[in-house]
Amino acid sequence: MLRSLSFALLTLSFAALSSAAQSQDTTPPQSQGQDSTSPSDPNKPKKVWTNENIPRASDNVSVVGNPKNKPKPSKTKPVDDKYVTSVRKQLDKLQKQIDDVNKQLVDLKNFSQGDSSNNAVGMKLNKSYDREPVELQIRALEDKKKDLQSQMDALLDEARKKGAEPGQLR
Repeated sequence: MLRSLSFALLTLSFAALSSAAQSQDTTPPQSQGQDSTSPSDPNKPKKVWTNENIPRASDNVSVVGNPKNKPKPSKTKPVDDKYVTSVRKQLDKLQKQIDDVNKQLVDLKNFSQGDSSNNAVGMKLNKSYDREPVELQIRALEDKKKDLQSQMDALLDEARKKGAEPGQLR
C-alpha cells in the first residue's frame, strides 16, 4: 500500500512538472528583423494580370513560354510494320498461354475446394493421374504465369525501345 501511494505521488508530481514546462515552452521565440523585411510592402500595390492587360504589356510577360525554349521535334523513324506484326503475334501467343494457365489454376483451385464438376481435374492431358499434391501444382502454374508475364513485359520493353507505340501493339 505504501508503494502504491508513493508511486501515485511520484506520477502526480511528474505530471505537474511536465505541464508547467509545456506552458513555458509554448510561447514562440521572437526573431530579430522580422518586421524590417516584411514580404508585402504597403507602399507597393500588387499587380493583378487579366486577359485585357496582357496585350498592352511589355515583352517581359510570357503567355505561352519562351520561344527560345521550344521542344525540338523528335527525329525517330517509324517502326517497320513487319516488326510490329511479329511482336503482336508473339504477344498474342503469350497471352493465350497465360489464359490457359489461368484456366488450369481455376480448375485446380475448384478441385482443392471440393468441387468435382470438372472431370479433367487432377488428370493430365494424356489422361494419367498426377501424384503431385494440388498445392504444388498450383504453385508451379503460378510460377509459369509469372514467367510468361515477364516474357511479355520484356517483349513490350524491347518494342518500346525500338520505337513502337503501345497502341501499335494492341
